[in-house]
Amino acid sequence: MISVQGLSKSYGPTAAIREISFTVNKGELVGFLGPNGAGKSTTMKILSGYLPADAGEVRIAGFDIFTQSIKARSRIGYLPENVPLYPEMRVGEYLGYRAALKGVRARRLPEKVDDALQLCGLTHVRRQLIGTLSKGYRQRVGLADALVIEPDILILDEPTIGLDPEQIREVRTLIKGLATRHTILLSSHILSEVEMTCSRVLILNRGRIIANGTPSELRERTGLSLAGPVRLEAMVPDPTEAVNALGALPGIGSAHVLGTTGGWVSFEIIPSAGDPRGSLFEEAVRRGWKLRELSARESSLEEIFTSFISRNREPGIADTAIQPTGGAMP
Repeated sequence: MISVQGLSKSYGPTAAIREISFTVNKGELVGFLGPNGAGKSTTMKILSGYLPADAGEVRIAGFDIFTQSIKARSRIGYLPENVPLYPEMRVGEYLGYRAALKGVRARRLPEKVDDALQLCGLTHVRRQLIGTLSKGYRQRVGLADALVIEPDILILDEPTIGLDPEQIREVRTLIKGLATRHTILLSSHILSEVEMTCSRVLILNRGRIIANGTPSELRERTGLSLAGPVRLEAMVPDPTEAVNALGALPGIGSAHVLGTTGGWVSFEIIPSAGDPRGSLFEEAVRRGWKLRELSARESSLEEIFTSFISRNREPGIADTAIQPTGGAMP
């Protein structure tokens, strides 16, 4: 649904993005991550048709965003980082106005507005002035604006920015529900939200894509499959012999007994490489041990993200404060 090839953009002498390429397939919910200044917002503005590029190709649902802009943008719902709403308008009135601007025919306006209000949980505030809404509800209005033309693709730039934890949870649930009907590219600095929401992650740093894959695939690439020791609890005939057997397995750095309760022995196992849980399970089965626990904490997306960024400290590429401001809403 989204195809990007060799995309580059500079502001004067400063390169914001350079020669990035990626795809987002139909039905995917992809997280677009990067530190401040990585070029995420620049990329999303180009994808939405709001900014031109210096070089490269972008196809949206098969249409070229530069030469077939109207057709491409009719397939996109875009939620910018700072939602440009009209506080003096009522919610339903605003969505009807926006739908008309986007080409929805007059006879279909009520239906489209009602659908967007219902999807975003705004039906009960449709007659309320936007300026009187909470930050969370204003974000919902922005999302309803993106949805009012029933686009194939949603491009959401920091949809939970400035929200409290409860509002973040509500918006996350809403976005996950939308993923069953739309292809979504989502940018966020709240990595735990991305991890709970997205099936695949793109990491952008200093204008380049430095990682692309599922969280599990990225864990394997960084060697951060596990974030700590493995805990194994089993009923074994001889704890000392068990420690020696576990410590001798490939990928195990060390093993020791944590304690014994009612015949159950708890071991802490420090991996030396990769995730050793498969080999630990096989060893327990081979020796006839009765297992009660085999667990470990997997590395979080935040730890994976930090690892990739720390490996890519190349100077000279930054999405600095030289950014376009204002302009009409897309």
